[in-house]
Amino acid sequence: MDAAAPREASAWPTYRRLLGYLRPYRLVAATVLLSMVVDAAALTAFTRLVQPIVDDLFKKHDQQTVLLLVLAIPAIFLVRAVGTFVTSYGMTYMGRGVVQALREQVLARYLRLPGAFFGREASGHQITRITYNTEQLAQATTEAVRVSVTDTLTVAFMVGLMLYTNWRISLILLVMVPAIAAVVVRVSRRMRRISRNIQRSMGDITGAVGEVVAAWREVRIYGGQSYESGRFHHTSDTNRVLNVKVAAANSVSTALVQFLAALTLTGIIFLVTRPSILPSMTAGKFVSIMLAMGAILPSLKRMTNVQSMLQRGISAAQDVFAVLDMPPEADTGTRGAEGLRGRIEFRGVTMRYAPGADAALRAASFTCAAGEVTALVGRSGSGKTTVAHLIPRFYLPESGEILLDGAPLAGYRLADLRRAIAWVGQDVVVFDRTVAENIAYGEMAGADERAIITAAEAANAWDFIRQLPQGLHTPLGQRGMLLSGGQRQRIAIARAILKNAPILILDEATSALDTESERLIQDALVRLMQGRTTLVIAHRLSTVERAHTIVVLDGGRVVEQGSHDSLLAKPGSAYAMLHRLQFETAAAD
Repeated sequence: MDAAAPREASAWPTYRRLLGYLRPYRLVAATVLLSMVVDAAALTAFTRLVQPIVDDLFKKHDQQTVLLLVLAIPAIFLVRAVGTFVTSYGMTYMGRGVVQALREQVLARYLRLPGAFFGREASGHQITRITYNTEQLAQATTEAVRVSVTDTLTVAFMVGLMLYTNWRISLILLVMVPAIAAVVVRVSRRMRRISRNIQRSMGDITGAVGEVVAAWREVRIYGGQSYESGRFHHTSDTNRVLNVKVAAANSVSTALVQFLAALTLTGIIFLVTRPSILPSMTAGKFVSIMLAMGAILPSLKRMTNVQSMLQRGISAAQDVFAVLDMPPEADTGTRGAEGLRGRIEFRGVTMRYAPGADAALRAASFTCAAGEVTALVGRSGSGKTTVAHLIPRFYLPESGEILLDGAPLAGYRLADLRRAIAWVGQDVVVFDRTVAENIAYGEMAGADERAIITAAEAANAWDFIRQLPQGLHTPLGQRGMLLSGGQRQRIAIARAILKNAPILILDEATSALDTESERLIQDALVRLMQGRTTLVIAHRLSTVERAHTIVVLDGGRVVEQGSHDSLLAKPGSAYAMLHRLQFETAAAD
């Protein structure tokens, strides 16, 4: 299921699941609930005290009432202050815990979702889900709950006080309740629809900003400032309009609720002044009822306004839970990868990145012999990188079979399979960590510093590493911006060398190197390839001439395979044509 379009689901099951994240905080939740009851009860108690203040103090001048009020009123508000503090602190404590738990769960799910998910959804939406959407969940589980519970208790206690004071007058409240409920239900549905669109627009905003920041050079060189500004204006304007719609829905519902409450208040005043009721109504009772009604009005207003917060939270929860419910990448293998020789065989493999899309591979069959170098060559889009993606099972083939040492690739446990593979891709990844942490990354963390230096030397990276301000322990910044492209490539190669895996995948591993660095790296890679099954993907044919086997791909099909010399010897072969075109171009240059 596409996370960008979460399934329509009723609000209550989603919210109940969200509230389930409060289970680890049962004691805190119980304390907070008690403090809410205390808060509402204290306000009701003060409202109840108004009757003796008016009837006994101002009318009868009762000194005992004065003493009682001098002691009672500060005590009531002290109790209420404690209740308010406990509620606010406890809700924040639980809310941040829920946000942390959900962020960690979403990231953990990202780390285990199949590769197709990342090709299907924009990275901006994936980031927004962890940053923006989870914040909406915090409000839905804290502020929304606090307002809903506290104000519901306040309304209930005040209604009870009004019924106790004069039940016949208070029955008019029953007219107001269904009308307010209808307004809340109608507004809730609209806000949930708008909230989904707000989340999508936030993903678009994050994606647009991320692209501009990452591609700032290209934006300036190609004069894309106006285009990017216009695109961002359109995206942010959409977000603005949606938020205005939420505010408008909030305002309309609040105005309706206040108007209904005003009608109720008018009805109460009208009934109080009836001759049949007026003789039994003291000034204190009347003021107490008016104050209770006055306390109900802001509570009803807040309960209506909280719908915006609640519906945003429910919509965000549906989006987050849609990802959490996605099945992780299939790992049904039971076979370990110890003692692998590394023979890889493709048998009639067909692969599509999406249903209905053109096949990236079409019935491809070839063999990567154990301990030998197999090169994949061909035009862009011929399927070379797809082959590299299938070996670590980033994607699964549509049909055909891939064998590793004669056993189906799917029979190996994913962690064991990937532990046996070292990878250097064409998109070099350098993390925001030190040089040493980048080379000894992941399961290699804690590697001996001497081993890290040896790997850096083999990758021809040590000369520039030791000149950095802190040497191996120099932080490289986000995306390794402190390094040149060639230096980043050599860090990635050092990482692969340190892993010392039986299978090595080099996807344009020398593409970012200058001529001198490339020669030195090629020498290092020749030593590294000894005794390892190596898959080399290259556009420049000069880098694969010494491969044991060259597989030529075109349109996802294997059109030729053999050694460099045997393929060149074939008249009119596709490889010979590619070779001739490249070297004629090089000679012309």
